[in-house]
Amino acid sequence: MRTLSVHEITDAVRRLCIESNCRASKDLVQATCDAISREESPIGRSVLEQIRLNQQIAENEEIAMCQDTGVAVVFLEIGQEVHLEGGDLETAVHEGVRRGYKDGFLRKSIVADPLRRTNTGDNTPAVIHVRIVPGDRVRVTLAPKGGGSENMSTVKMLPPSAGREGIIRYVVDWLFHAGANPCPPTVVGVGIGGTFEKVALLAKQALLRPIGAPHPDPFYSEMERDILERVNALGIGPGGFGGRVTAFAVHIETHPCHIASLPLAVNLNCHVSRHQSAEL
Repeated sequence: MRTLSVHEITDAVRRLCIESNCRASKDLVQATCDAISREESPIGRSVLEQIRLNQQIAENEEIAMCQDTGVAVVFLEIGQEVHLEGGDLETAVHEGVRRGYKDGFLRKSIVADPLRRTNTGDNTPAVIHVRIVPGDRVRVTLAPKGGGSENMSTVKMLPPSAGREGIIRYVVDWLFHAGANPCPPTVVGVGIGGTFEKVALLAKQALLRPIGAPHPDPFYSEMERDILERVNALGIGPGGFGGRVTAFAVHIETHPCHIASLPLAVNLNCHVSRHQSAEL
């Protein structure tokens, strides 16, 4: 059994809050550069070049890539051979968010009550997802989620008869409906299966995969390519100004489901597509 202080988790969360908002991940940089090379629209290519310049400025000057520094969504994979000590786990995560958003001069976007709308002032509480996994390590992933892309999310309980084509049609129609609102180019997270609440989490977890990394099952990797091709044929383009690159990638995650159900969820990341991880 390995002992780990929750204060180390606080420190990791603080650092990841700043890094994920200020430093484009390698997969995002590569996706942006690839998009610049294949975008045929002059306006679309100019938007992509500005996105890439913004990434460079943010890293060099240690400022946020986007003014919307989002909800702090934290994924914790905790090894079952780890004993956490020194305090409450969730409190430690919230403290890391509080410090990260303060020290990084990041915008505080969380209201304490969804209707009375008083800002908490420190971007807490975070949204926390915990999994117990084999081993004696803790993996922390921080994925800030901006309001524009999160607002363009959906869950649909399809009949099983909808099948593969029904799913593709619904996702593409949803991206057409979303238009420029999620700040394209997007990464499209698609959850299929599970239950009402599980499928939404699947769609969000799909966004954590390196951009463009295909699903390990060829059936679903082909489906990802088909959806991406149809989405990019919509012509929405970078920033909504038209072009061939409406989405960087489509990622699908699945889970077994009830014989009478076919749950489907779509969760989008905007062009800053933020996620950073640390292993403790």
